[in-house]
Order: sequence, then structure tokens, then C-alpha cells
Amino acid sequence: MKILFTASECVPFCKTGGLADVVGSLAPALAEQGHDVRVILPKYGMIPHEYEQKMVHTVDFEVSLGWRRQYCGIEQLERGGVTYYFLDNRYYFGREYIYGVGGDEHERYAFFCRGVLNALPLIPFTPDIIHAHDWQTGMIPALLRIQYGGLPRYDRIRTVFTIHNLKYQGVFGIKDVQDMLGLPNEVFTDDKLEYFGNVNFLKAGIVYSDEVTTVSPSYAEEIQTSYYGERLDGLLRARRNHLTGILNGLDVREYDPSQDKRIAATYTASNLDGKKINKRALQEELGLHVREDVPIVAMIGRLSSQKGLDLVDYVIADIMNEDLQLICLGMGESRYVNLFSWAEQNYPGRVASRFVMDNNLAHRIYAGADIFLMPSAFEPCGLSQMIAMRYGTIPIVRETGGLRDTVLSYNEFTNEGNGFTFFNYNAHDMLHVIQRALHYYHEKKDVWMLLQHRGMTADYSWFNSSAHYLALYKKLMPALLTEGEKKPQEVSAPAPAKLVKAAKAPKAEAAEEKPKAPAKPKAAAKPKAVPKAKAAPKAAETATEEKPKRAVKKNAEKAAAEPEKPKTTRTRKAKPAEPKE
Repeated sequence: MKILFTASECVPFCKTGGLADVVGSLAPALAEQGHDVRVILPKYGMIPHEYEQKMVHTVDFEVSLGWRRQYCGIEQLERGGVTYYFLDNRYYFGREYIYGVGGDEHERYAFFCRGVLNALPLIPFTPDIIHAHDWQTGMIPALLRIQYGGLPRYDRIRTVFTIHNLKYQGVFGIKDVQDMLGLPNEVFTDDKLEYFGNVNFLKAGIVYSDEVTTVSPSYAEEIQTSYYGERLDGLLRARRNHLTGILNGLDVREYDPSQDKRIAATYTASNLDGKKINKRALQEELGLHVREDVPIVAMIGRLSSQKGLDLVDYVIADIMNEDLQLICLGMGESRYVNLFSWAEQNYPGRVASRFVMDNNLAHRIYAGADIFLMPSAFEPCGLSQMIAMRYGTIPIVRETGGLRDTVLSYNEFTNEGNGFTFFNYNAHDMLHVIQRALHYYHEKKDVWMLLQHRGMTADYSWFNSSAHYLALYKKLMPALLTEGEKKPQEVSAPAPAKLVKAAKAPKAEAAEEKPKAPAKPKAAAKPKAVPKAKAAPKAAETATEEKPKRAVKKNAEKAAAEPEKPKTTRTRKAKPAEPKE
């Protein structure tokens, strides 16, 4: 299967969040299973030089944006069994940031979407599936259907669109987008691209893609409600038969405490001695009191309200009344930078905060901390809680989205669970669960070690998640011929296997149904007397130089030579029923 990922970021080249981790991990996981997987993304100025110098120039062409004709180059890089293409235009992407402050985001990513589709014949690569990620690529399924549909190279391409965070949608003025992409007026309606008087790139992806996915089963359910739906819940409910939640995975080679070179000492689930060494090293590095008996509570991620930091703000004094140490790593809103700066000053030796994006330090915190706190208001999937469990750090989370799908609160009666959770978005509920976790840390070491072992041995790899994506791709690709199947002789291009089967099935049905009616005339041996109506047309045909006869023959030959049209129609109508299964 040929799969093209389109995304605005991807590790290790550029990253602002979990989107980059997903694209950078899922693509190699699919490639390892024998599929031809390629990734195309913008060539930002911030891409490290070590990767830029390995790129090979493949092709360059011009992209039309309204009256503009902009240069577009394609640079190519092979890495880990995956081919990466970088769409190059320094005016749009030669900047030291990914998402920006220039006020031209609609133009930058309209150029990217158009450039991706125009590049396919020139690379050359015709994918079976285009898998687009988040609003920056949302116009690709729309353009493919509206402007490129019917073209031979594009007509068989199917699309999957993944929502990584519904909150970020790419909303711009209609005239601005119409000027860039030359879209007709009829697509700017509320059932297509229009969104409260504007254009919504994310909505374009949802409306025009064949299948929509999001990054956890619970989040797929939540975004169909008004509370989490960000004013798109009605559309998502309308597409619920084509909406699937697939839990993200982890790069288990990147996050492996038994092999991690970034941490002070390696360790395994069966031997946790190295975790004590990491804890001491972390306390020394961050200026905390060196105490083996005190639990370290860590928070890593964006400093925003989405992450539930307003709950921490509300009860920070109560949290610090407990015998614990608190570490915060991340960048974001100034109010939370001020909060943790204040806490560090008021609780010296007990609170440490670092307002940077430091992947190496993050690894050391995961390895050295005892508890990972993630009280998110909403969380599409979340990778941090899975990484924490992989390093034997027990998570405390709110039951929402992917957190709900990955962390089960410990039940002392059934002995089930791998962490601690709370449901209501309430600061004192969170505080109570923190106190409960501390009780187990201090008083029930056997339970604590059991939870660590469960987290470290659970399978959160991409192997499981990629299998779900492959199943979804195969549903969309009845066209793929299985090994050993013959291509039909009538068509020059390879004919879809399932389409051929679908087309043959109606013929079989007709052969079974129609003989029932003609069977009686044949048995009665009186068909010649009955079709007198047919005899008259024969005379008429002779009188008119057999023109109708030729037309009938021509139509019959045309129907026999072109079985594709009914096949495609039947298959596409049947398609909505498939996800239900």
C-alpha cells in the first residue's frame, strides 16, 4: 500500500507538540510492515542543519495562488525506511518558527496544500491514501474533491483526516481563502466550507475526507457533544459513521528506561534500583533537597488552561502543605509562568521550574519523578502519561479523552488499575486524589511497586495503533488487488479488486433474477407469438436503415466495455455501511 502523510510538523525535523510525535512515529511503524510510506511537510528555517545538508533537490515548479505564481521546490530525504519530502519556499517557510505571528497563516498553508497536490505527478508518487493531519492540511481533501476530481492520477486517491486537537481550526476570511485557492462560490455554504461567516480549514478536512479519525476513542465520543465540540459537534455527529478514535502510540525505542542514554542510570521493571539513582541526580540538578523518602510530583507540557493548571493554581498552597517536591517543565501562558516562579521562591528546595522546551531534561524528569500530574480540562490523547508509566512514574490524571483510555484508577478491592484519577473538573477533587496517591506511596509500598510494574510492562507501542490505521486504509481501498488476482483486460490501468467483485455481483444477481421471467415463455414454446410488439420494431428498423438497431448494439457494446461506472457508484454507495461493522 502506498501512503502519503501530509503534516505541518514531524520529529525529528520540527516539533511544537504531539502532532510531530505521531507523524514521526506512525510513518516508520507502517513502513516496517512493508508499506511504501512517505511524508511531506514544509521546509522550515528552523530544521536542524544536520538534516538539511542531507536533503537532495528533487524538482521545482510554480504554484498558482490566485493571480500569484510562487516558486515551490521539493527536497528529499530518506530516513528509517521512510521517504520525507520538504516543500520549499523561503518566503512562506524560511522562518525560525512553525506557526506564527505574520498574519498570513491562511496563505502559507493554502500554498502548502496546493503544493502537495501539484507535486504528486512530479515526484513522481501516486498514493493510494493521503493521510492529512490537523487544520494546516485540511484543504488537501477539499481541493482533491473540488478541483482535482476526475483527473486520472488523482481520481483513485482516498483520504483520511486526523484531528489532533479540535480547538485549533484555522479560521480565516472567505475572500482571503477564495483569492488564494480559486474555489467556486457554491462551496462556501454551511454544509461545506463556511463557518460563521468565515472559512474553516479543519472543517474542510472533516467534510471532504473519506474517513475522519481522532487520537483516542474517548475523544472521538467527547467531540460529538457541545461541551467539547468547539461548535463543530453537529458536523461531527453527522459524520459519526465515518469518525474513528484510534489511540496514539509511543516510540518505545525513544522512551526505554533500560536503554535511555539521557538518564543518569538505566533500569527495568524487574529492577528499579536505577530509578533511585535518577531521583537523586534530578534533585541535585534542579536544586531540590536531596531526600530519598520524599515523593517528587512532576508536570511536563504546555503551560495552558487546557492542561488544568488553573486547578493547581487554586490549591497550590494545599498541595505544598503535603510532604512532597514539585517540578514543572514547559512554556506557555505568563500567568502560569508567574505561578510556578512564585512557588519556587516561596518553597525553596521543594519547587523547581524550568520554562524551556528541553527534551533531554524531560527524559531525566520522567526517570527521576515518582508521580506525574496531568489534570487536563480536555486531552485528545496525551503522550506524557504513557511516557511516565513507561518510566515507572505513577500518573494522576483527570478522566477525559486519551487520559481516560490509558489510566485506570487503582481499586483496592479488585486490585485493578495503573494510576490515580478523578472525574470532575474540580481543584479539591484533584487535591484529594494527590493525597490518596501519597498515602499509597508512604504506607503501601507493595501496591506502589505493583503499579510501577504494570505501567512499565504495558504495551503502548505503535504496533497496536498502526494495525487500526491499516484496517481503516484497507476499508477505503477495495481497489487494491490482492496477490494472485488478475487485472481485467478491458482496463489499461490496474482495476480495483473489490470494485471488480462489486460489479460482477450485480451481473450474477441479474442472471439469477431475470431467467425467472423468461423461463416461462421458453417452457410454453410460445414466445414468438407474444413478442409481436418486438416484430414491429424490426420492420421499423429495416425501414430506417437499421439505425435504432445500430444504436442498441452500440449501447450494449458501450455497457459491456465500460463496467466501471456502475461499479464505482455501487461501491461508493455501499461505503457508509462499512465503518458500522
